[in-house]
Amino acid sequence: MGFLQSATSADCARDAFYWNSRIGRGINFGNTFESPKEKEGFRRLKLEHFDLIKSAGFDSVRIPVRWSDHAGTKPPYRIDPEFQDRVDRAIKEALSRDLTVIVNMHHYRELMDDPEKHEERFLSIWKQLAEHYRDYPLALYFEPLNEPVGKLNAARWNGLQNKAVQLIRKTNPERAVLIAPIGWNRIDELGNLEVPDANNLIVSVHYYEPHEFTHQGARWVDAPRPLGIRWTGSAEERRMVEEEMKAAVSWSKTHSIPVNIGEFGAYSKADMESRRQWTTFIREQAEANGISWNYWELYSVFGIYDSENNFWRKELLDALLPDNKIDESQKRSNSRTITEE
Repeated sequence: MGFLQSATSADCARDAFYWNSRIGRGINFGNTFESPKEKEGFRRLKLEHFDLIKSAGFDSVRIPVRWSDHAGTKPPYRIDPEFQDRVDRAIKEALSRDLTVIVNMHHYRELMDDPEKHEERFLSIWKQLAEHYRDYPLALYFEPLNEPVGKLNAARWNGLQNKAVQLIRKTNPERAVLIAPIGWNRIDELGNLEVPDANNLIVSVHYYEPHEFTHQGARWVDAPRPLGIRWTGSAEERRMVEEEMKAAVSWSKTHSIPVNIGEFGAYSKADMESRRQWTTFIREQAEANGISWNYWELYSVFGIYDSENNFWRKELLDALLPDNKIDESQKRSNSRTITEE
């Protein structure tokens, strides 16, 4: 691995705001490594996808991983080396293209249903990951858990997240770590977040508001939203977004911790023009407030790229990267994903 290198003195002198700027404008590899084990979603990821991301102008990739499906259920909770190797290859491909990489723990539902029972396993998995990646470049970031919810209330999650961060710091003293508020990483839960005593922390929030628009027609939500809900960019719609962004910035200033929007996107059942307007406005608001972002996601049901027919969805790509250099022949207008995974 010729790209691996130890942290330099210059790296160590940089703060979290620098590392957040390295995330910049990013994308998620959704429905890939975080898919259920039996679906083997990782098989859809191809080498050319890394080139596509880089050539479009993205700065980073977030790689959600369902580690809990690929680790032992009894001590020492060993991670399956074959699966680990697949994730390693994806990380290396991204790093070799000068993309910042965020690796998280995704969909650990058992932890959220029974935190006390799964705490030891959760921390053991992170101990293994921290040791495994300790010599990787600092362009690889860690995110202990995606969307803590359920029985992971504020008190329990704050304690567990702090344990994970301190454990990571034993072997990765300078690596950027993305921390999360409870309640699906919602901005309005930032007030309940206790910040671990550690350097180089970035807070990651998710933004899917209004939920009735972004998740209309989605069968996986508890109360499926009806179809036909539009987002037109009215004064009231914009005001709601602006107020939430201001709340995130206010929290950031108070705690001197930068903000990343780790996920935002609108499901493909919404009309494309509404998706375009909403995506454009969220991206503009994030950038105006110094917030890095990772759109959800590349090539699935929220996706900006059709991997079966090999084209970019023009409205969404241009909404995210208005200065992209992708040839118009590689884009198609008003296209949408019609299958659900």
